[in-house]
Amino acid sequence: MAGPRILLTGATGFIGRQLAGRLIDDGYSVRCLARSRGAGTAALEQAGCELALADLTGSRGLREALEDVDVAYFLVHMIGGVDYPATERAAASRFARAAEQAGVERIIYLGGLGDTSVSQHLASRHEVARILAAEGPPLTYFRAAMVIGPGSESYELLRGIVARVPALPAPDWLKTPTQPIGARDVVAYLRAALDVPESAGREIQIGGPDVVTHLELVSEMARAMGRRPPRLIPMSAEIARPETIAAAAAAVTPATPAVAVEISRGLTTPTVVTDPSGGELFAIRPRRLDAVLAEAVDSAAAVEAR
Repeated sequence: MAGPRILLTGATGFIGRQLAGRLIDDGYSVRCLARSRGAGTAALEQAGCELALADLTGSRGLREALEDVDVAYFLVHMIGGVDYPATERAAASRFARAAEQAGVERIIYLGGLGDTSVSQHLASRHEVARILAAEGPPLTYFRAAMVIGPGSESYELLRGIVARVPALPAPDWLKTPTQPIGARDVVAYLRAALDVPESAGREIQIGGPDVVTHLELVSEMARAMGRRPPRLIPMSAEIARPETIAAAAAAVTPATPAVAVEISRGLTTPTVVTDPSGGELFAIRPRRLDAVLAEAVDSAAAVEAR
């Protein structure tokens, strides 16, 4: 093994699983933090990761998990639970202070783009970043809009809408711009941060090359799936509120209803890169939206065919 020793939290999650594999393939020593053993942790151990059992909602095992760690990835998001922002804030503070005490050199975090004043979900992610930066080692703070790939809650909601919702209300807030990015590109940025020390103490806004509205994103998803997009029904924002549409969509899609509602509340604010300077530190060129969607659809079909 070469390079810094890595601690990866959120390793059984959508991005964490992919990042763990990438780091192992690149020869890093990776320790994955989990609350308990299960199918997901078994797969990580089989891939070559060391497993550390700890609970971020308490102090159990955290000091041991951070022992001899050089860089820690904080990829934990507790969206959808009861009063989850308070739980996230406490977990971030606990982790940051423990990492500082353990001598960790840097924390790398993935949050979201957008105005944090309109969405509890986006506000919580940004507050987690603020706490990590204030109480822990230097922080590399990545901010992204929708991450496209099978397993992403927002992607699964989008895919479910195209597959199972024949008609979709079209209030003005669905014309808000967004800048989605492929999961593989997000993992590339997270991995490359290890080799870009200038990213420490920086906010890094990342996004794909295409800026689209949410309605255009639905149409692009339909095209990738070889389907007609849902018929649009003009409707006022007072009637077609984000949480109402998300709850209805989640009822007929694989998305988790509580998570879908939280994600939907961020659809009313632009989620686009407004400061590209951080991303310019990286020699990464994210792929076009049509290519990313086509890859995601093919990957999901391959999994379903097994």
